[in-house]
Amino acid sequence: MRGIRKFVGFAYCAGFVGWFPMGALGQQVHALAPPDHVDWLIDPAPFKASVLHDPEKREIVLANGLVRRTLRIAPNVATVDYQNQTTGEQLLRATGPEARVTIDGKDLAVGGLSGQPVGNYLKQAWIDQLTADPAAYQLADWKEGPIKPRFAWKKRPEWLAKDLPWPPAGRGLTLRFVPPSVPDLPEVDVHYAIYDGIPLIEKWLTVRNTTNKPRRVDRTLVETLKVRENESSVETNINWEPSDLYVETDHAYLAMTAKAANRHSVKWLPDASYKTQVNYNLETPCILEVAPEFGPGVEVPPGGELVSIRAFELFHDSTDRERRGLAQRRMYRTIAPWTQENPVMMHLISNDPAAIRKTIDQAADVGVEMIILSFGSGMDMENRDAAYQEKFRELAGYAGGKGIVLGAYSLLASRGAATAADNCNGPGSRVRFGVMPCLGSEWGAAYLEQLKSFISSTGFGILEHDGSYPGDTCAATNHPGHHGLADSQWVQHQAITEFYQWCRGSGVYLNIPDWYYLNGGNKCGMGYRETNWSLPRAEQEIIERQNLYDGTWEKTPSMGWMFVPLTQYHGGGAAATIEPLHEHLDHYESRLANLFGAGVQACYRGPRIYDTEETKMVVKKWIGFYKQHREVLDADIVHLRRPDGRDWDGFTHVNPQGREKALAFLYNPTEVAMTRTVRIPLYHAGLKGKAMMSVEGASPSVILLDRADAATIEASIPAKGRIWVLFSE
Repeated sequence: MRGIRKFVGFAYCAGFVGWFPMGALGQQVHALAPPDHVDWLIDPAPFKASVLHDPEKREIVLANGLVRRTLRIAPNVATVDYQNQTTGEQLLRATGPEARVTIDGKDLAVGGLSGQPVGNYLKQAWIDQLTADPAAYQLADWKEGPIKPRFAWKKRPEWLAKDLPWPPAGRGLTLRFVPPSVPDLPEVDVHYAIYDGIPLIEKWLTVRNTTNKPRRVDRTLVETLKVRENESSVETNINWEPSDLYVETDHAYLAMTAKAANRHSVKWLPDASYKTQVNYNLETPCILEVAPEFGPGVEVPPGGELVSIRAFELFHDSTDRERRGLAQRRMYRTIAPWTQENPVMMHLISNDPAAIRKTIDQAADVGVEMIILSFGSGMDMENRDAAYQEKFRELAGYAGGKGIVLGAYSLLASRGAATAADNCNGPGSRVRFGVMPCLGSEWGAAYLEQLKSFISSTGFGILEHDGSYPGDTCAATNHPGHHGLADSQWVQHQAITEFYQWCRGSGVYLNIPDWYYLNGGNKCGMGYRETNWSLPRAEQEIIERQNLYDGTWEKTPSMGWMFVPLTQYHGGGAAATIEPLHEHLDHYESRLANLFGAGVQACYRGPRIYDTEETKMVVKKWIGFYKQHREVLDADIVHLRRPDGRDWDGFTHVNPQGREKALAFLYNPTEVAMTRTVRIPLYHAGLKGKAMMSVEGASPSVILLDRADAATIEASIPAKGRIWVLFSE
């Protein structure tokens, strides 16, 4: 088998998924129980979401066999049960309000029950004794139904390995709350959504101004949960263990990783009222709060409404890093499926029409699907000249005739507006990059409208939006879009996300170096330091594979871009670049193999895609390989060994629902050929007992798997080379 020998290894015990009873429409029923051996990461189909009402218990239960959230709805509403059904663990330790809002400076609870004797746990016997706060918002009525899309998505099926539903399947619940005996307060709706096939619940608020006067919504606390401690620490601990609940919001920015991006809106806080906790200083982070960092601080007119940020709460069923990453990646495939569009792209550093047409022709020759007129190309999307726009409309049409999308780059943050008065400014303003146009200024609104106009006029299908809105605040009081500092962050975030959602609904692909996935972004950086592309070529290659390995713990391959400097970028000269391409063809091929083998697209930045027929055939080979195996290459990565330049490294794509179940890539960074015994886990590929294995396209043969559903092979990897191994049923 071309350098591969097969072995059988050792054992592994997987967990189980159970079932649970609940009330439904006044009758005791049981949810359909999937077999106890079903793993939702391999087969999500049995886990159907439901919203069930039990009048006798005065409860509404959201459940899907993986997660269950129970709401007691009388004498007011509170979560009284929040359980990970895979592990059986209870997240909740005490009750509290379902949300909080601050209206015209008055802070009010939305729902809530209190009276629990201790805060360590909530006994079933205590629940009937809990009391409501008459000063809180009170439940009026509720309704349930299918999940609705957050915004429109115009799919590009040619860039998707498989079709993904939008909106996702599941059920929604809305609770309508009326204000307490306080005159002229808006109503508040609390919304929940539970999805099929994943332990995920979404939550958000709508403040509806049912009064006859404008009302200022100062704050919306979407989630406030008193959760169990995840560790016992008497002393204050700067390294608290993470919760089994992972939380993300659509109010995330200024980062290329989820944890960093969501630090603005997701907080794990101490509970000073919890007097019986272990920590002597009462500093255990055991309250989850989800709210914007600032504001909203906006006025809502009579008859108007404000929709809050959204919390997405994902239960982990293991401490294993890979399994947690697979769960997080499944979440993005579910709630942001556009992130799975993964076109083969090229960054062109020219705006000359002849050069663009030549590159379009080259792209058509080798299978490139998208050309971005890159930073440094001279392309200007802020140009309002009709003749200029017509020139690029013709070029976009020429590209479209060959099945290629054309688009361009625009810079937002870290630049100034046309006039200093339109920048984020004034006492108390926070400006991340030293200067930033305020999107609530006249210039900011005109800039976003100009991008829409240019895209619509030219037919561009890709926007690379550099330095997206980074959460800046603005104290100016003369900008038409916001009143002052208090509402400036909310207004600007709304402006950028509404623009991105417009792009998503128009089929415009979005490269954004920031965490705007849940608002329509397709890609951000996989994670790299730009100046590393000035290192010698050989070092770039190994660091590139490290970046790919590290970046795909939380991102799917399609969610992150990489970078290949065909010509000099920051520096490094001839030693750092690939041009002339035919003179460094081995290295060019290594970079293509690294990236397409990982299912990750890169910004191949330069003046051309190939320079000789031989170069053309190498590029065509690897793009063809990617397209042939696109479904499995766009699937999730299971990590095998991180690159260190000293021994082999590699990973395996796993695709339990596909025809090709797994595809492993193994790399040798050294100058000497090596043979290594490599264990390839295939459990998350859905393979059991045995598999068909093919090495680099050779005829497949049967390989027996061990009790953990892993294949152990002896792999011979050529010096500075790689091999790939395909597995199927």
